[in-house]
Amino acid sequence: MKKLTCLWNVAILIGMGVWSPPALAAEPVFKQAAPGYTYVFPRDLGSHDDFRIEWWYYTGNLEDESGKGFGYQLTFFRVGLEGAETIANPSRWKVDQVYFAHLTLTDLAGGKFYYFERVNRPALGIAGAEQDGLRVWNENWTLQGDESSHKLRALEGGTGLDLTLVPLKPPVFHGRDGISRKGPDARNASHYFSYTRMRTSGTLFIRERAYTVKGTSWMDHEFSGNPLNDTLAGWDWFSLKLDNSTEIMLYQLRRKDGGVDPFSSGTWIPAQGPAGHLEKREFTIAPQGTWTSPETRIVYPSGWEILLPASQTQLTITPDLDNQELAHLRSISASYWEGSVTVKGTMNGQPVQGKGYVELVGYGKGLRQELPE
Repeated sequence: MKKLTCLWNVAILIGMGVWSPPALAAEPVFKQAAPGYTYVFPRDLGSHDDFRIEWWYYTGNLEDESGKGFGYQLTFFRVGLEGAETIANPSRWKVDQVYFAHLTLTDLAGGKFYYFERVNRPALGIAGAEQDGLRVWNENWTLQGDESSHKLRALEGGTGLDLTLVPLKPPVFHGRDGISRKGPDARNASHYFSYTRMRTSGTLFIRERAYTVKGTSWMDHEFSGNPLNDTLAGWDWFSLKLDNSTEIMLYQLRRKDGGVDPFSSGTWIPAQGPAGHLEKREFTIAPQGTWTSPETRIVYPSGWEILLPASQTQLTITPDLDNQELAHLRSISASYWEGSVTVKGTMNGQPVQGKGYVELVGYGKGLRQELPE
């Protein structure tokens, strides 16, 4: 269900003065995610400019040579601006796409969380994404690669990363029939795939100190026209990598009335064999506590119990650091929590443990679904 609400981002562009809708709004021309989509690689690693919203999302759990633990997130966002494509404008300054990027590092031993963002137009090549393969950039933050490996580079004021990721499993396609449904309207859907376990090595930088690290990462790539419906307040999203080579993706869509949306779902990725789709009725996610941000005063759930009865799976999810909040982001005019977690529990009567990431969106400010009139 990733990643963050780029729909928020489009609205923020108006406030920033980056873009304003044309006086006479055109009929939407962006594609919608539809059943029957066939993924083709390496094409689908690249940008899909005919869809309005797209992101390339990476998280990882790493250790240095002494066993010191770290987490990271690097996400590149692309938002197509509706109406811009109807304006005949050959200028290299034309704004028909806007690119965002978020970078975080969690220093577990040091108890520190670092986060940064980028917001740019594509003018003069300052930010962009290629359509025929995997190359995305926002200034000097870069992502490039192919089906065999991905290379991430991002540095901000002496803090950042330089990592190489190698998929250990083939891509996993979420949902059914080529789409991941997010609501009752056929337009509430996305094309969504992941590399759920990637061997990762390279260097992390924290205040200009370099750490040689290795571990595993998770990659999501999702593109859509407008996947969310206006009854939603936000979501809780989980990517879990267990030591028995099983991975689990779950997202719980939270409704404005306080309930859980029936289109919440997930994917079970076994050690071997095909992935399986999970309906909402096949799992439960129960918060075990809360954490209040000292920066924003937002109250987030903190710690969860996850049950998947079919596989006799019971998991306890614990944040590796309470404060992994990206506060007061300019790119979305809001805050969210995205952090490294530890997993412990049982599966089919056997103990399991692992690492992962959790994302909590919409707790301080509800999702914005439309551009203002």
